[in-house]
Amino acid sequence: MPRLDRITISPDVCRGQPSIRGLRITVGVVLKLLAEGKSEADLIRWYPELEPDDIRQARRYAAWVASERFDAQAPPTP
Repeated sequence: MPRLDRITISPDVCRGQPSIRGLRITVGVVLKLLAEGKSEADLIRWYPELEPDDIRQARRYAAWVASERFDAQAPPTP
């Protein structure tokens, strides 16, 4: 797993969705805006508490999650 110290998951923040440094900015929001063609500069202008490393780690997190393999038919591991 890559180093992802800026991505946090807490049941008390955004209903447990992965977020940036415990802020109420989810990784999903960052990725959706980037996928729509918004720039890092746009995101930082709209969310001044974001830092360039936050955005890079959101991308790394997405790449890590997308590359994980799992068997949808297999029972969950305890």
